Amino acid sequence: MLDFRRLALICEFARRGSIAATAASLGYSPSAVSQQLAALEREAGTALIDRTARSAELTDAGRRLVEHAERILSMVEAAESDLSAHAATPSGRVLITAFPTAAVAFAPALARSLRRHAALTLRMRQARSGRGMREVESGEVDIALVDDWYGRDRERSADQLRAFPLLRDPLVLVVPRKHPMADPDRPVVLAELRDEPWMATPDGEPSRLAVDRMLADVGGALPVPWEFEGLGTILGLVAKGIGIAAVPALALASGVRGIVVREFPGDPPGREVLAIARASSVNRPSVSVTLRAMHVAARVLAADLEPLRLAAR
Repeated sequence: MLDFRRLALICEFARRGSIAATAASLGYSPSAVSQQLAALEREAGTALIDRTARSAELTDAGRRLVEHAERILSMVEAAESDLSAHAATPSGRVLITAFPTAAVAFAPALARSLRRHAALTLRMRQARSGRGMREVESGEVDIALVDDWYGRDRERSADQLRAFPLLRDPLVLVVPRKHPMADPDRPVVLAELRDEPWMATPDGEPSRLAVDRMLADVGGALPVPWEFEGLGTILGLVAKGIGIAAVPALALASGVRGIVVREFPGDPPGREVLAIARASSVNRPSVSVTLRAMHVAARVLAADLEPLRLAAR
């Protein structure tokens, strides 16, 4: 009989690619992981891991077992969801991972909405979008809030994962209050902003790529002299009059003062904010009520952000 926990372990090994990474993700020692995988090999009656002095990888039999194990684990979770769906009250703990801007924006509304469920506890942590989707897939978290700039995350979630669109988050222009472009009667002309001192996220970040593509249509901007991690940091620098920036509108939920927000002309680039969950868990009451709370929070955020795009902060 194959041990259920060891099946989950070999799936984690397949995702992480090494015994050390598997041990780190699960909080075990590498020797404990190695011992459990060896025990699974004895249960299976065949070699599942090809070990060398410096590496370990799945054998053909190991890869086949992982395919079976993923289906088994998914079916078990679906069975648990089906049984708990008949429970009258959502209960247990829901684990959420969110990209930083979404964590700040969604947390208050989620807390208000879910606190009526006394038997339900919520834990939210921050992570990059790509990592969040992997954590949902591996079962580390129940739901991930991800930002999708290119439509790829919705495509990737077609099989084992479900994607729930929450809101579209366009880029907006933020300038200091005394900047000429702070005048709401003055049209925003991208060509006039090319020589401005831009505050930007590091090269290669999705939001930076979106800004670069937008400015490329008017010949591009001057080389960005300053790059900063974190949209909150960039908004703070704009508020101090150091430069201007293009940020997703959702970043305004942090409540930065001293800036003026203007809409870009036409159809500016933006990202779609999605909630990602495993298809086998969406009917579990704790997960389904949290997803509903996310949709409510998204509607509230969209309504709150709309007037802010045209107002001074």
